[in-house]
Amino acid sequence: MYKLKIISSTVRPGRKGTAIGKWIAELAQKTGNFETEFIDLGELNLPLMNEAIHPVMKQYEHNHTKQWSKKIEEADAFIFVTAEYDYSYPASLKNALEYLVHEWAYKPAGIVSYSAGAFAGVRAVMSLKQDLLSLKTIAVHEAVNIPMVNQLFNEDGLFTTNEQIEKNAAILLQQLLRWTKGMKVIKEDK
Repeated sequence: MYKLKIISSTVRPGRKGTAIGKWIAELAQKTGNFETEFIDLGELNLPLMNEAIHPVMKQYEHNHTKQWSKKIEEADAFIFVTAEYDYSYPASLKNALEYLVHEWAYKPAGIVSYSAGAFAGVRAVMSLKQDLLSLKTIAVHEAVNIPMVNQLFNEDGLFTTNEQIEKNAAILLQQLLRWTKGMKVIKEDK
């Protein structure tokens, strides 16, 4: 079984990413292919990057960085759950990514994006994919893009999906498994 970290990027109160992240984590766990861990950056609460030495050196001085490094290093794959803020992904995720360098490398990533409007977070996806590539993290092509996200929360505040979202999630998880198998070989070939 592969270790999959699902990282929810939003930190503001009332965020939707937590519920969406838990939904995709549950789906991934049900496949039997992944041991999942859900990471909510709002709860993790990493400060703005405060390491004196560049992360490429892996000489971390702060405990929060050492713990973050260990958590990301043990992963075989990721799913990033991101909202779209100002045509990009949230600064909290940018900060979390930039804390580390080597720990992200040669691992695949799936992306679940959403927005309150019709664009479904696709502009955030484009920005995120560029930054992931610089960390040698390969974003799989298949994704789950959720438009009009507020309409998918019922009166009790629970996230609900539809047939298309479920279908896209199944395809994403299938492709993520395929890439995880392949990237594991590449990562071990140092």
